[in-house]
Amino acid sequence: MKDFIKYVFATVTGIVVFSLIMGILFVISLVGLAASSASSVPVEDNSVFTLTLSGQVNERAEEDIMGLLSGQVSENLGLDDIIASIKKAKDNEDIKGIYLESGLFSIDTPASAHAIREALLDFKKSGKWIIAYGDSYTQTAYYICSVADKVYLNPQGMVDWHGLAANPYFLKDLLAKFGVKYQLCKVGKYKSAPEMMTADGMSEPNREQVTAYMTGIWKVMLKDVAESRKVAVDSLNAYADRFITLADQPDLVKMKLVDKLLYTDEVKGEIKKLLKIDADDHIKQLSLSDMINVKGKKEKGEEIAVYYAYGDIVDSETGSLAQQEHSIVATTVCKDLEKLAEDDDVKAVVLRVNSPGGSAYASEQIWHAVTNLKAKKPVVVSMGGYAASGGYYISCAANYIYSEPTTITGSIGIFGMFPDVSGLLTDKLGIKFDEVKTNKHAAFGTMARPFNEEEMALLDQYIGRGYELFRKRVADGRKLSVDAVEEIAQGRVWLGNDALGIKLVDAIGSLDDAVKKAAQLAKLDEYKTSSYPAPTDWMDQILNSTNKNNYLDEQMRLTLGEYYEPFRYIKSINQRSAIQTRLPYFISIK
Repeated sequence: MKDFIKYVFATVTGIVVFSLIMGILFVISLVGLAASSASSVPVEDNSVFTLTLSGQVNERAEEDIMGLLSGQVSENLGLDDIIASIKKAKDNEDIKGIYLESGLFSIDTPASAHAIREALLDFKKSGKWIIAYGDSYTQTAYYICSVADKVYLNPQGMVDWHGLAANPYFLKDLLAKFGVKYQLCKVGKYKSAPEMMTADGMSEPNREQVTAYMTGIWKVMLKDVAESRKVAVDSLNAYADRFITLADQPDLVKMKLVDKLLYTDEVKGEIKKLLKIDADDHIKQLSLSDMINVKGKKEKGEEIAVYYAYGDIVDSETGSLAQQEHSIVATTVCKDLEKLAEDDDVKAVVLRVNSPGGSAYASEQIWHAVTNLKAKKPVVVSMGGYAASGGYYISCAANYIYSEPTTITGSIGIFGMFPDVSGLLTDKLGIKFDEVKTNKHAAFGTMARPFNEEEMALLDQYIGRGYELFRKRVADGRKLSVDAVEEIAQGRVWLGNDALGIKLVDAIGSLDDAVKKAAQLAKLDEYKTSSYPAPTDWMDQILNSTNKNNYLDEQMRLTLGEYYEPFRYIKSINQRSAIQTRLPYFISIK
């Protein structure tokens, strides 16, 4: 018995010691990762910044510590990192040029692609060169890479150039097979988000607005590519109509879409010529992850805060919708903006908005926080890919609003969408209901039946008051009459270029332009910027099991491609607020 106890004790002790050792090694590896990510990367003379256009680009990308430890690192790129790295490459004398390498590339919005392209154009003002190469180019990748001094293609590669198309999904008949339907209250004939659940196809107002903003985006793309490649817009349109994606590669050279057909090793030779090094010399390259840790120009002066608000607008962090991926959580954002208002070191705030909207209640709370912030210091909005519906709601109180030319904005409207599952429960599953009540509307919202006519009238009144409030917020913020807002509201979606003419935005410009405007309004001669909210640190990522930017979600996005957004929408439908100011941003533009 003594020997048994001794062996058990020895085994337990061994397990404890082993666990302690593994825990210490785990912590050491984490510290090493944190230190390596925080260390500055030196830049050697005659270097090249290699920007690989591969993976998914979103507004911001946070480092996934758990992914690094497991070796499951997703290709998730941050627009902010890309823009900042291009600027640092421009300012660094040791970096001689940028090499763009096209791969399997996906980006959240056309406006983000335009922002990268504009940053590359600004880089060229330094007199440095840009070379682009691809085994194949997606249409978006080609749009970005067309800015290069030379565009090279693999002799067996493709240039995807076919125009834009939108393919909205409609699930009404699918839901009907399960005995489910949605009852709808909405204000705004253009408010098309509910159509996915309540219609068989696009309404004429929706078709009108989608046609308008898609045509506008395509015009911007045509104009930009035409200027860079010295090809007429009419020719580019003709190439798209001919579907030159499948064209013979030498014809792409004749069309002036690419400059030369080269293999990968031959492109290296072209870059070595530009660097004026021998054919057998090594090219000194810096990746995007390297550039993130390269020191930029030292900023000095007063602080301007850049606060990033992107994703769906939700009421709180507790809902599973907020936990699935990055969202604008009203409770968190309001607290953050209150802190910025009280921080005397922050002289102005730039609110970077990239959102299709979401909860109407949450949007109103953030609007209130922005209004309070503006009372203490200048607030300038920089619109990214989307600032529509709730995204516009939280923007309209700012002192000044910038948008990208292809930002999708406006959509001043509101709707409530309520599932009726009584058919599923009674007809399909055979569940029977009875009712006893003390008051007329005591059973309001019961699963046993759909809303009756009187209940729908009450909901219509409630939704109508929400629309009137939204419209007034816009009128007050933009210094317009309510009647003037009504003419451009009704849920109508506008492209940034068009929004300028109807006073929904003040100017077309980048995030940098917004920062400069904030400095001007705050009367600052010298200023530096700080990004908020701060990225989640490695310890919080480990302790927080509901990490939004998880590996599986990113893999699902890459696997499903254009089907990811409707899949995510359906998956999260029950977590969304019933009263919404949002845009159907899952419409695929390809």
